[in-house]
Amino acid sequence: MQQRYFQGVIFCLVATLSWGGMFPVMTSALTRMDPFTFTALRYTIAGLAFLLLLLYKEGPSALSLKGERFVLVWALGTSGFAGFGFLVFWGQQLVGRTGALSASIMMATMPLLGLLVNWAIRKVRPPTFSFLFIAMSFSGVVLVITKGHISHLLVAPEHYSAYGLLILGALCWVIYTVGASLFPTWSPYRYTALTTLLGLTSIYVIDGVLIGSRAIQLPSVSTVISLVPQLIYMALVAGFLGVLSWNMGNKIITTLNGVLFMDVVPITAFTISALMGVIPARAQVAGATLTAIALVFNNLYLRRAASKGGAVQTASPARAIAQRQE
Repeated sequence: MQQRYFQGVIFCLVATLSWGGMFPVMTSALTRMDPFTFTALRYTIAGLAFLLLLLYKEGPSALSLKGERFVLVWALGTSGFAGFGFLVFWGQQLVGRTGALSASIMMATMPLLGLLVNWAIRKVRPPTFSFLFIAMSFSGVVLVITKGHISHLLVAPEHYSAYGLLILGALCWVIYTVGASLFPTWSPYRYTALTTLLGLTSIYVIDGVLIGSRAIQLPSVSTVISLVPQLIYMALVAGFLGVLSWNMGNKIITTLNGVLFMDVVPITAFTISALMGVIPARAQVAGATLTAIALVFNNLYLRRAASKGGAVQTASPARAIAQRQE
């Protein structure tokens, strides 16, 4: 039993380590290709991999949406893949060289953002202490994006758009993740594959409009070839391997424990960025730590409340966030 639990921990570590690495990887990719085209290429590869996995696991019948909520599946796929992929990496590109740090810390706020989304969708109000942890978490985010110079929020409004995109992108993934609970009879393979494939239709249409309006340009073949290592990592490691490892790990150790591993994402991103020469400021490290502490404390609070039988529902957002993450 103990060995089985250890396996679950390893799976969760593999997933979150892969997600933490994707932001530094994108730092170089975004200097050569726009985030919209890169997202289309990335999810085309990942979508094909998920399609093949679904066919292998469940057969062609799993692709049928007869009697299912087709529009909802499409909307969730658009939110999770077009929304997250476009907004987060566009925001990272706008922030610049330190964008990986800001983007990664936003990912650690997802479980707490899930409480707010759950409140809006299901009318389940988070407990009072969770609001304090949410405020604590976003205080950490402010430290990261301002490097400790809080006054920059007032004197540098040009950065609002970039950080706004990061927050909206994180929310898109939260909505996609919570949406998985609307299909309780679907396996993780089916939900991931179908939402990816339908989300790709939106990605292609948006890219087509941007290319047609000359807002972006098609990259050259040589540019695409030069980014093959980044594409492989983003599509097959951070995407395919990360999602599978995360789902397998949470099935073993439960999602209430798995959600704590979200702290690994910014830690990994900060470490890799430092090795690449982007050294986080002390205030940014303090902000990331503050956000991590808020996530851990909120998790422990929900766990205690659930054990007393008084707040079981409030734990569901954390479970939903943990069940799906790219």
